[in-house]
Amino acid sequence: MAINRRTLITSTLAGLAPAFGALPARAAGVGDKELVLGTHMDLSGPAAIAIPPIRNGVQMRVDEVNEAGGIHGRKIRLVIEDNASAPPQAVRAVDKLIRRDEVFAMLVPFGSGPTVATAKKIADAGVINFAPYAASALVREASGNSPLLFTTNLHYDSTTSAGVRWALKNLGSKRVGYIYQEGPFGDLVGKGLKAGLASAGLAPVAEASYKVGDIDFSSQVARMKAANVDLIVCATVTRETIAVSAEVKKLGWTGVNVLTASPGRAGLTANIGKAAVEGLYGIGSWLITPMDQLPPAGRQWADSYRKRFGIDADDAALAFYDYASWFFQALQAAGRDLTTEKMVKSLQASQFKGLSSYAPQRFTNNHVDPEWMQVEQVERGRWVARSSVIDPNRTAV
Repeated sequence: MAINRRTLITSTLAGLAPAFGALPARAAGVGDKELVLGTHMDLSGPAAIAIPPIRNGVQMRVDEVNEAGGIHGRKIRLVIEDNASAPPQAVRAVDKLIRRDEVFAMLVPFGSGPTVATAKKIADAGVINFAPYAASALVREASGNSPLLFTTNLHYDSTTSAGVRWALKNLGSKRVGYIYQEGPFGDLVGKGLKAGLASAGLAPVAEASYKVGDIDFSSQVARMKAANVDLIVCATVTRETIAVSAEVKKLGWTGVNVLTASPGRAGLTANIGKAAVEGLYGIGSWLITPMDQLPPAGRQWADSYRKRFGIDADDAALAFYDYASWFFQALQAAGRDLTTEKMVKSLQASQFKGLSSYAPQRFTNNHVDPEWMQVEQVERGRWVARSSVIDPNRTAV
């Protein structure tokens, strides 16, 4: 492919993003008939169980774009690399995507650790970094608050704070414990937990950490039980959320609720966890609608997904399909004469509501706004709303 690559330069770009300063102009990955995008996901590590629907959702949207003739005559080529949830491997993957594949943008890279470790490298290379599924505040900080970074994942601290305040009011929780993954994810959820508790003059009565890859949570749950907590807040993803909830049930422990931060609240958690997660509370960041209850456009999408991949779709597939759709909507609006500058302007001016969205969203300072969330609970194997849809930055809980 003949790449129309511009030499990296800086421009003041008056009026584009003055809060961010100079923005590099770059058109690597933009060919006459092809646009190259990249991403890195956990294909072989501890979070790999959650990746197939995410990957399928993004790939489906790419395929649809190409089947329709591309965007402004360019077909999309998406290069996916494995980060194994390991920052060093993510760095190697990003080096390859930037230097060898010469990608125009990173599309929904996965994982807080890997994304934080690579954010500055991506920004320095002049590559747009769109919708990393990671701790948004830390990715922004690591990137140097780059104007090339657009974050769509909810802030773990503000949303957890809102979820905890809801639990204090509606579940009557008074003794709250915390089980968390060591690292940036756990730090941010913990910050939100403590802020939510502080609003009621409380503090955590017990805390227990775990390392990425741990599968036995008996000691962490035992610590919570010894402290006689009535609410366990978890900074856990799918597998670990199931393990904590299962351990609570194994002990026959009643009178305690479990609330997982947004990464652990997913359709996959309920589908795999089954009875082990019945009654689990979660902080939602997108709609989880059973495929048979979707509106007509959603059912059509689910049927297409099933035909393409031979399996039923889930909420994660739809959410990441929507993220890709938002990117391609802005790409269409940026025009044929594509530059990084034009794409950044297009994203900043965009508004989007997908099939999985609670309500329309836009970008404010390159972060999704409003950060719509909802507290939900697993009931008979399905996530059911227990709160209204909340903007944690503007709505009193």
